[in-house]
Amino acid sequence: IEKKTKHDVIAFLTNIAEHVGPSSRYIHQGLTSSDVLDTALSVQMREAIDILIADVKKLIKALAKKARQYKQTPMIGRSHGIHAEPITFGLKMALFYTEMQRNLNRLREAREEISYGKISGAVGTFAHLDPKVEAYVCRKLKLKPAPVSTQVLQRDRHAYYLNAIALTGAGLEKLATEIRGLQRTEILEAEEFFSKGQKGSSAMPHKRNPITCERITGLARILRTNALAAVENISLWHERDISHSSVERVIIPDSTILLDYMLDKMTRLIENLLVYPLNMKKNMAKTKGLIFSQAVMLKLTQKGITREKAYEIIQRNAMQVWKEDIDFKQLLKQDKDLAKYLKPKEIEQAFDLKHHLRNVDKILKRTGII
Repeated sequence: IEKKTKHDVIAFLTNIAEHVGPSSRYIHQGLTSSDVLDTALSVQMREAIDILIADVKKLIKALAKKARQYKQTPMIGRSHGIHAEPITFGLKMALFYTEMQRNLNRLREAREEISYGKISGAVGTFAHLDPKVEAYVCRKLKLKPAPVSTQVLQRDRHAYYLNAIALTGAGLEKLATEIRGLQRTEILEAEEFFSKGQKGSSAMPHKRNPITCERITGLARILRTNALAAVENISLWHERDISHSSVERVIIPDSTILLDYMLDKMTRLIENLLVYPLNMKKNMAKTKGLIFSQAVMLKLTQKGITREKAYEIIQRNAMQVWKEDIDFKQLLKQDKDLAKYLKPKEIEQAFDLKHHLRNVDKILKRTGII
């Protein structure tokens, strides 16, 4: 029937009428196709996002466990990819935990945004049925009636939903990118679990590649593209055109299914993540103590020297470490300008790792992880 009519709802109603008979005249009375399709789509999207919300909660739980486990495991913090100052791996996991909490809230808000239906007729005027019908149907479906509608529910609601999905996907990509960076051979501070019998390369038997993280990174791009398409769907001609419909048949199920898949993969990845504290310790030592440069500089300023002068003294020594690969602390102890202000014991105090990590528990308490 649809092949002939080229209209899915008419084909559906015609088929029903063939079996119901004369009473079929009461079916779809006063309705337009989108009364059925848009309201049903809202139910589907609400039920689907409930699955995504449950998925995110599982990932949040896995991240919290890792944050607690490694809260005092020191590693180097990096800015611009260059060693900066010490952090802990638990603190890094806490960062992603809080971001996923925000994504959880966004998905909950998107659930609310899409939980609306409309049974208001061809242009939203209730010309051929009573608004009580809309109220009754929406109540049965656990939806709210759209305060005003045209022939369709307005597509900013659907765009909100898909952007919440895209943002969650971007958060997963951010986490995946971090793990990929930490798995690089030169760093190797964390690594995807490599199962027995798994192969990394058809050519190189030694390879252990971050394939799950790379997959998540790629899929996140699809989610963002689909979100953009959803924003493009907002502007329709007058009370409705059909330009959005064909797009939504692809982007809404695809994005929802993809995010479900990505969340499941990332949760399993975090639960089985290989973490290498010894490598973290080795990497912190690679710059020969340069990561404590700010601590020494601040000690100088506390002695009354200007920040500019203190910076000049410390940077001069730091650049020598970069060039000659010598120990920063010993170099500072030999600096005559520095000796005017700091004793060797005070220099030693500036290289105290515990000083950098003393507030980690306080930070984790603010997140609710501990």
